[in-house]
Amino acid sequence: MPGMSSLSSGERIHLVDKKGRHYALTLKAGETYQFSGQTIPHDALIGRPDATMVTLSGGKKMLALRPTFGDYVLKMPRGAQVLYPKDLALIPMWADVYPGARVFEAGTGSGALTMALLRAVGPRGLVVTYEMREDFSRVARLNIDRYMGPMPHLVTVRKNAYEGIDLPDDGVPFDRVVLDLPEPWQVVPHAAAVLRSGGIYLSFVPTVPQVMQTVEALERTTVFAMVETFETLLRTWSIQGRSVRPDHRMVAHSGFITVARKVEPGVLTPEGEQGMSGEASGHGPEREEME
Repeated sequence: MPGMSSLSSGERIHLVDKKGRHYALTLKAGETYQFSGQTIPHDALIGRPDATMVTLSGGKKMLALRPTFGDYVLKMPRGAQVLYPKDLALIPMWADVYPGARVFEAGTGSGALTMALLRAVGPRGLVVTYEMREDFSRVARLNIDRYMGPMPHLVTVRKNAYEGIDLPDDGVPFDRVVLDLPEPWQVVPHAAAVLRSGGIYLSFVPTVPQVMQTVEALERTTVFAMVETFETLLRTWSIQGRSVRPDHRMVAHSGFITVARKVEPGVLTPEGEQGMSGEASGHGPEREEME
């Protein structure tokens, strides 16, 4: 688990070669790691400082370190496809997930987004996550436990969110609803029922037709305002002395994020709807001026 000074048995670490390629392993006393015919005993890694250089039996040098959350997500076992770090970074910000927040999530998938939400709400918060498939749920729990340890403020439920969302046992509404599902529009009416007034809805989908159906469903409820949809593109650069250029590859389109704010019933009238959306409210131009 992140936070300790030296590498210990039972934790997941990465070995990184000189080209920056990551190789994941779980340390276990007495075992041996093999790489392209070279080996290194796990005991030679256990007790070493985080981010230390080690030498394999054939002389190959690698950096042994605890992975960042982004590195861990890209190399962890997968049930469902995981979100890219660029989206995992933005979702807690645009959903405004804060310490102590009560968050509903569906579906759990491989657990990447669940971990991002758990990190954001902290130990005083609550994350309730729905996942239909037992195999996905099992992989997700393994990934979460391996990286974060026991999470008493996580509640996992084997249920289809399309069929409804139950409030927590205390009956208090959720502050945020975050969805990574193929058909989030089916969950929108349920989200409207369990979100507190002022709460935020966010969903992630990969295609334009999915976005269109989601936005239409949000508008039909008449309690979601300030609906926005966007995507993010990540382009890294190669900087080697005076040779400075964009890398040939980039993480371009991965999906669309749609966010909306729940308002009190009756706020959105046929005349008022336009005033609460996008540029008609002055929100768009103000953002352009700030940029």
